[in-house]
Amino acid sequence: MKIGRYDQARAPIFQALEEFRQARVVPFDVPGHKRGRGNPELAALLGQQCVGIDVNSMKPLDNLCHPVSVIREAEELAAEAFGAAYAFLMVGGTTSSVQSMVLSVCKKGDKVILPRNVHRSVINALVLNGATPIYVNPDMDRELGIALGMKVPQVEKTILEHPDAVAVLVNNPTYYGICSDLKSIVKLAHAHGMKVLADEAHGTHFYFGADMPVSAMAAGADMAAVSMHKSGGSLTQSSFLLMGPSMNPGYVRQIINLTQTTSASYLLLASLDISRRNLALRGRSEFAKVTALAEYARGEINQIGGYYAYTSELINGDSIFDFDKTKLTVNTLGIGLAGIEVYDLLRDEYDIQMELGDIANVLAYISIGDRERDMERLLGALVEIRRKYGRDNTGMYTQEYIEPKVAVSPQNAFYAEKESLPLMETKGRVCSEFVMCYPPGIPILAPGEEITPQILEYIVYAKEKGCSMTGPEDPGIDRLNVLKEEWV
Repeated sequence: MKIGRYDQARAPIFQALEEFRQARVVPFDVPGHKRGRGNPELAALLGQQCVGIDVNSMKPLDNLCHPVSVIREAEELAAEAFGAAYAFLMVGGTTSSVQSMVLSVCKKGDKVILPRNVHRSVINALVLNGATPIYVNPDMDRELGIALGMKVPQVEKTILEHPDAVAVLVNNPTYYGICSDLKSIVKLAHAHGMKVLADEAHGTHFYFGADMPVSAMAAGADMAAVSMHKSGGSLTQSSFLLMGPSMNPGYVRQIINLTQTTSASYLLLASLDISRRNLALRGRSEFAKVTALAEYARGEINQIGGYYAYTSELINGDSIFDFDKTKLTVNTLGIGLAGIEVYDLLRDEYDIQMELGDIANVLAYISIGDRERDMERLLGALVEIRRKYGRDNTGMYTQEYIEPKVAVSPQNAFYAEKESLPLMETKGRVCSEFVMCYPPGIPILAPGEEITPQILEYIVYAKEKGCSMTGPEDPGIDRLNVLKEEWV
């Protein structure tokens, strides 16, 4: 099958690796396991076929830092498949893609407009380069306990208040499937000379499925970080960074090479190559099945009682401009259980691993590898959990997102002189580290933000419910690092 100039049935990296395997080259290079011979336990775990192509860069296999042959062709195939001007294969996860986007468009002191419900990788990038975040605080759905999208009037107001900002970053979609009006935001930002960056960690399928929300490249965004390993089927930690024609690919490659490994895994690169081919050839039909499975499950769950599996009925043309119907997010508060409690029960009692559980919701990530019989098992477990563990929901906490009070820039706060205090003694102080439930990895606190009573109450509640809390230096989250008062 050909799409435009390129034959999307090709997988040049994978094909080069197959030719390399057949050549039986004697390895006097790294990696040191030497096709698994030096580490038989590793070979037994992964298989000889896998360790046999865990190799280093060499002329026949190209070099990710400066591709000129098979990796370059794989990039060109990916760019065409995703409708981008350029594409980069990323082996540091979508975290690396997101950080490369931010580092490519701004520097120390520049302003970047973004929603506060971003993944920590975005704020990490601001810690690295010293740019200043200008937050567009999203609306909350109080009943569902989730942050919504960016309203276009909110973005416009922020742009007019900060005309010197260099970029606008948008989640497309959020972890929960909420989409902003990306086309309008792109048009607005470009009219004011600003770049648009899209975190599409959860939106790979937008490029290949029918009746999906608009993808970043189709909306005219300048850059997009696409997590191919999530809904696209590649190996964990593999990702794409896409660009529109406004960006300089040579400069972006230099930015990527500042932080990305010089010893790229060919297992990850080959998985990106093969997965791109799979989606280009079969993505439309595969994601139609994914959507149908998610829609079926929603209908069944909403008949159980107490649960609410939400979808496009939430669309309001504003803070919820569109909805990703492949996302199976289930609000659990109606059965008197926090999402994390249902998450734990599903894993511990029913051997079902969900993508996330938060204060109010559980999320089943439905993609091309899911089976109907597995969905039936999930549905049966939810019925039984309601019957066995359901209770009155009086007094349950619902709010996942708390609007921050920014006192100091992320970079200044992270590197400032700090002191460690017991958690409940930090009220009113400025935090110098991250606190988040992971997943979704959206910070409750980020460096430079004031610690309020509401935030402390939320942290204590989330810990009690069993949320996986990450970020602080203290693994028990019993203490937090705060700025010394003279630094504020």
